[in-house]
Amino acid sequence: MIQPTRPRLLGDFVREDAESFPLHKQWTEQQYLALDTNRLVELNDGKIEVLPMPTQWHQMIALFLYEQLRAITREHRLGLTLAAPLRIRLWPGKFREPDVVFMLAANKSRRGDQFWDHADLVMEVVSDDDPPRDLVTKRDEYAKSGIAEYWIVDPRDRSIRVLTLDADTNPGVYREMACYALGQIAESVLLPVFRVELSQVFDETREF
Repeated sequence: MIQPTRPRLLGDFVREDAESFPLHKQWTEQQYLALDTNRLVELNDGKIEVLPMPTQWHQMIALFLYEQLRAITREHRLGLTLAAPLRIRLWPGKFREPDVVFMLAANKSRRGDQFWDHADLVMEVVSDDDPPRDLVTKRDEYAKSGIAEYWIVDPRDRSIRVLTLDADTNPGVYREMACYALGQIAESVLLPVFRVELSQVFDETREF
């Protein structure tokens, strides 16, 4: 069985259309935003990272959460919910593409066609190929950038961690509000009307 690969520098990657990229190229934001590719590509301090294609199970979880969050935020006119691919600029030179992103209506001005400038809530489904990327690296980055709430959705143990910022006690560092397990209902702090049953999130029999 072929195992998914970890993110690679785009300079070492040859696309299916045979277009090659210079090795160890230092990329600007303008060059990154001009890339025309159907792959998930992130900019990490001047270096391009190509993400592995998500599995079906990964997509089923991410899209279920997107649909649930989108439905409740539309119903209450709270803001806009979208799913990857969508570039989020955390700070100059740092772009990520979370699985699910949400921006409050009050922050509409931070949304653009090419990318969003930060977000208010993001969700990542932990990938088998590199769990620390979602559990550690992106946790630190999203907190540093000021994203108010981060959901870490882990298919390995069927858990969801809800992390929030506490500017008064520890700015730029997430506090884990709860780690939910199967049989429990995960709740958002930023959006109290949003609640989701983990048994539904991780239902492998779901087809529609």
